[in-house]
Amino acid sequence: MASRVVPGTVSATEIDAMFRSDRGLRAVVVEQGESFGLLTRDHLEFKLTGRLGYGRALNMRRTASELLPAEGSSMAADLDLQSAAQAVLERPEYERYQDLLVLGATGPRIVTVSDIFAAVSAQFRHASLHDPLTGLPNRRMLEEHCPDISASVGILFIDLDDFKSVNDTYGHRAGDAVLTEFAWRLIRSVGNRGTLIRLGGDEFAVLLTDVDEDAACAVANGILDSLEDAFVLDGCELHVSATIGLALGIDIIAEDMLAGPDVLLRHADGAMLRAKQEGKRRIGRIGPCQEPAPFARQAHIRRRLSSAVDDSALTLHYQPVLDLATGEDAGVEALLRWNDREIGPVAPDEFIPVAEHTGEIRRIGAWVLDQACAQSRSWIDAGTPRTIALNVSPVQFAGGTLPSDIRAALNRHGIPARMLEIEITEGTAIVDVPSVASQLRELIDMGLGVALDDYGSAYSSLAMLRVLPLTTLKIDKAFIRDIDSEPHTATIVQGLIQTLNAMGVRVTAEGVERQEQLNILRDLGCDTAQGYLIAPPMAPSEFRMVMNEIEDSK
Repeated sequence: MASRVVPGTVSATEIDAMFRSDRGLRAVVVEQGESFGLLTRDHLEFKLTGRLGYGRALNMRRTASELLPAEGSSMAADLDLQSAAQAVLERPEYERYQDLLVLGATGPRIVTVSDIFAAVSAQFRHASLHDPLTGLPNRRMLEEHCPDISASVGILFIDLDDFKSVNDTYGHRAGDAVLTEFAWRLIRSVGNRGTLIRLGGDEFAVLLTDVDEDAACAVANGILDSLEDAFVLDGCELHVSATIGLALGIDIIAEDMLAGPDVLLRHADGAMLRAKQEGKRRIGRIGPCQEPAPFARQAHIRRRLSSAVDDSALTLHYQPVLDLATGEDAGVEALLRWNDREIGPVAPDEFIPVAEHTGEIRRIGAWVLDQACAQSRSWIDAGTPRTIALNVSPVQFAGGTLPSDIRAALNRHGIPARMLEIEITEGTAIVDVPSVASQLRELIDMGLGVALDDYGSAYSSLAMLRVLPLTTLKIDKAFIRDIDSEPHTATIVQGLIQTLNAMGVRVTAEGVERQEQLNILRDLGCDTAQGYLIAPPMAPSEFRMVMNEIEDSK
């Protein structure tokens, strides 16, 4: 607000005349040598009115300096907005909404309280629509300001290839530096041809308007070209590539006339996933004549997975494990289930690879650990303690903190370490074997069991059994399925059981569905088994009833 500066010697009569001649004048700045004060219209009227009506007679000849409030209303110009707002709120009630005098290098100026809070509101509004790391617009900005989908609107979905290895190898600070530099490269590459959005993690998007397929591909190729130069981190050169999915409005208008940006983004995400499967570092496209469903579903899973924990959409079911020598309960395996309000039930073999790719598996894994410990505490308190085995992805070992995370969860719920068993899944190859082996040894020393799950289904080999400390190995159901019909399969399983028993490793057979399979496994010396023949996975509320039925049938 423009300010009117008057000397401190000017009389109240003159200032009163100023206010009367200019009804929009709210306050004047009073100069007192090298200092300044603020005399508002309200304060002057209060002084001239007086308690008994004699204020005008007493004060009209007084100077502006003499009429200034006892407490100043000034504020430093370098005070940040949030601190300024806090200072306003801390003022006494009677002067909280009075104008403020801001003292800066260019001289004094008057600021209203509403100006301050409008600026704070604008600041928070900007923060809610922009990514704090890169400064780019975020997903909310896309949702609020995306134009109506038409044939000439397009979206590029950009995913940096294998970016989690940057964080795992160099640390998250280096990862943030790469993301920030990539954002600048995007700005230079795209220019005014599109609106940039950071979706989260290593995912970005470019919203294009008034484009055809050739123009959109030209922008995408420019982005790929911008990654030809290495990223330099502390003198090290790091080469990062990206895969881009392209979707145009013409692709989805026929499918959904009311489609919004989320549908177009999902198609672009699906196109990116297809390109990843074809070799990465390229542009993917799902055109109107192509079948988008599998890739669109994967994209939808990626979108919804980040909110699965917060939406309470995840649950744990428990499948009993049978001791083949005694016929007794040998614990349970915790199995993760996801029932999304938009997608419906999603199978673990669908969403676990996505969670591993995006890094969301770490947050989900922490939730699973906490829930399993809580359930263990409940069973202990009920007098029916059971060992709980829970799956851990190799991705969760990357930070090196898994043993301390598990120790903290055990202490939080008061659970003995022997009540937990950690199962390493084979969905993702173990990249840093020495680090994983060290963490597994620490878990075993704590008293936990460690099992290799789904042995024979993916990356495992006998060599892995030499380098990874294990207490249990679980044979995949693919071996067990034909054990009662193919003699050579039974021979393979028998050799594996004998080898592992010689190493001091217990053996569990998975996927047991027929009594004949169970009989053969018992004869071969297998330690434990699980499968639908014994009991299906079930919610804790069902567990007691089913286990009682199993006991009664013995």
